[in-house]
Amino acid sequence: EKRQLQALMRSRQQRKKPPHSVQETIPYERMWPDGICRVSPSYYTKTVQFWDINYQLAQNEDKSAIFEGWCDFLNAFDSSVHLQLSFLNLTANADAVEQRILLPDKADGFDAIRREYTEMLQNQLAKGSNGLSKRKYLTFGVKSENYRTAKPRLERMETDLLNHFKRLGAAAAPMDGRERLKLMYDMFHLDAQTPFLFDWKWLASTGLRTKDFIVPSSFKFGERQRFDMGSKVSAVSFFSILASELNDRCLAEFLAMDSSLVVSFHLQAIDQTAAIKDIKHKLTALDQMKIDEQKKAVRAGYDMDVLPSDLATYGRDAKALLKELQSQNERMFLVTFLVLNTGKTEQELETNVFQAVSIAQKHNCELCRLDFQQEQGLMSSLPLADCQIEIQRGLTTSSTAIFVPFTTQELFDNGKESLYYGLNALSNNLIMV
Repeated sequence: EKRQLQALMRSRQQRKKPPHSVQETIPYERMWPDGICRVSPSYYTKTVQFWDINYQLAQNEDKSAIFEGWCDFLNAFDSSVHLQLSFLNLTANADAVEQRILLPDKADGFDAIRREYTEMLQNQLAKGSNGLSKRKYLTFGVKSENYRTAKPRLERMETDLLNHFKRLGAAAAPMDGRERLKLMYDMFHLDAQTPFLFDWKWLASTGLRTKDFIVPSSFKFGERQRFDMGSKVSAVSFFSILASELNDRCLAEFLAMDSSLVVSFHLQAIDQTAAIKDIKHKLTALDQMKIDEQKKAVRAGYDMDVLPSDLATYGRDAKALLKELQSQNERMFLVTFLVLNTGKTEQELETNVFQAVSIAQKHNCELCRLDFQQEQGLMSSLPLADCQIEIQRGLTTSSTAIFVPFTTQELFDNGKESLYYGLNALSNNLIMV
């Protein structure tokens, strides 16, 4: 015990000092122009952006095909790869969105009709969430000795990912370094309509680092369950999965919220052999507990077949899980589900968090605010595939895939010839094609 205590004290003394600047808080070391990011000395990541496909409104046969394809997608990654799915709902520039539907007067006798048509479009625009920009990203990371050895492996994985998305029917594109920096800039400046100004040539001449171009004006992490980021008040919560079964609407309902939020979904596959071995150990321990209970029953003089209900339930569930892993093409994943809510005031933040909590309760789950871990929660929400929150839930492939990242495809073209065709049945957004 003394040796363990001394080792713990040494590790505490060697631990990094707390950050004294906004830049020190952001947990990456270097970003390259090709999009590869060194998060720690031996950990490198890359990000792919993907777009939506029609899932929630599809026929049951199509839904099953997409779900099975998504299960195959998740099974393609081994335990050496860390995945993070990031979903961003950010407020777009309302004036810019409205300008896209305005019809200018042409003084040809039809201006009254144009104004009436434009007024109708503005009314329809107000029914949907066209003011929110909804984006989806997949970040993946591997451990490697240096950039030179990490680059070919990450590029090979990127090619495989793009092929998987293509098979699912979803468009996807890799992100370069500037695009990844802009993504983090947008997260740090939620709802701020300021442009992202950055060029790789500026680094050498100014002596600045990439972090200097993306940081907000300040972080304040003094509160227990919230923090200040620039002029915004924010809070990170984790999604505690308590329900025995979930449906595929759970994630879609979070993404349908009308406020700015970031949903992060960290996935770490467990080696198949290790997962089966672990469950067998659990079954052995349960059998031993069952024998002990039967011995107690015999000594007490009552029926040895009467066992505690929890013991019988756990044994049955463990056997079912072992069968799934051995014969049904299932794997085990460690999952961390985080939700970042934001608001202009503390009252607006509480309203947005309450809405998210009600969605979790609707699915018999719980959304819990992180206590004194808001900084780690924010950094885990960044698309760096670096999870600093050690709250994990073990799920099988099909249980993980129930959080399907697809909802509905938006049809909104910018061209002058685009016409109004109605509202999207799921999102109520304008269809302009």
